[in-house]
Amino acid sequence: MSQFIEMLGDPRNNPKGWPTKRLSELAEYSIGLTYKPEQICDDGTIVLRSGNIQDGKISFSDIVRVNAPIKESLFVKEDDILMCSRNGSASLVGKVAMIPDINEPMTFGAFMTIIRSAEAKYLYLYFQSQDFRERVSEGKSSTMNQITQKMLDKVEVPFPDKDVREALSAIASQADKSKFGDFKSQFIEMFGTVENNTHNFPIMTIGEFANCFAGATPSTSHPEYWENGRIRWMSSGEVHKGHVEDTDSRITELGYKSASTRMVPIHSIVIAIAGQGKTRGTVAITEVDLCTNQSLCAIVPDERVNYSYLYHNLQGRYLELRGLSGDVNGRGGLNLKIIQKIPVILPPIEKQQQFASIAQQADKSKSVIQKALVYLNDIQSDELRKIA
Repeated sequence: MSQFIEMLGDPRNNPKGWPTKRLSELAEYSIGLTYKPEQICDDGTIVLRSGNIQDGKISFSDIVRVNAPIKESLFVKEDDILMCSRNGSASLVGKVAMIPDINEPMTFGAFMTIIRSAEAKYLYLYFQSQDFRERVSEGKSSTMNQITQKMLDKVEVPFPDKDVREALSAIASQADKSKFGDFKSQFIEMFGTVENNTHNFPIMTIGEFANCFAGATPSTSHPEYWENGRIRWMSSGEVHKGHVEDTDSRITELGYKSASTRMVPIHSIVIAIAGQGKTRGTVAITEVDLCTNQSLCAIVPDERVNYSYLYHNLQGRYLELRGLSGDVNGRGGLNLKIIQKIPVILPPIEKQQQFASIAQQADKSKSVIQKALVYLNDIQSDELRKIA
């Protein structure tokens, strides 16, 4: 039985019969600051807007500052929930982020809402559920372009026991610390970079510690190469899966022998060497044996390199990898020679394994969070069916 089931029970039948509470009983909310264009300046107070919510977190990559009178109640505090409450794009309405520990006073714009509650971490989880979106919009989520305070007042929030809420909040906090799998900053802190090798770890090129090879595509004009095939065959678009546990297509033994593709062993790295959009330069881990098309390069490391360590190393260098083809934004391509020459910091295998363990634990936390959101959807749907 998973940690999620142990904490909450099977969400399909809600065996513990959690009650609900109105959001107005759990939180206070405020609409943000209205300011004039002429009040925007270079050295004023930061105004948080919808663009500052990125992937559930506050981003300061695009900030606006204003010199305007601001009420004390409009300054944000740590653990406040910032919600986009009005936007021309319906997909942005309802997006949330928690205010981190900040080092200067900040306010928020008129199209935003701050939600302040002792249950903030738990509510932050709930607000990310599809159920919240449907509840607050009365089933019209596709056309919702604002969330008013009256709409928030009507929301019924599933409210399990305190120990369950605290456990969910703790899981959310831990997963957030690990950035849900984005380990670039943590990686650099532990190991440095090739350009700034502060720990003086050895540096080797991929070709010195790994076997690299591309795949191929059997002819699609021969049905016998594809029909009822049992050999997993990966296309370049599937690299976005991150962890490839299965492939969308399979080929037959005849198809495999007809092409120059090769089997890629489990726990190898595959990198897209061609492709449109964000595909080129994206990496994935193979969780099963498979073969690939010609737009993917397999990297099979030797015993000196932990596959998870190598994956996160290359994942954090996405723009660098795209740039190696000579064109970050266009249709340029990588090749085996370029990949083989990519330098990689190689700390002792024990340190690589330590990092891999951290990454694996964060993946588990992310999985539990996703299950928690499904749970909140399910039990809230039960409540709606009772009312109907």
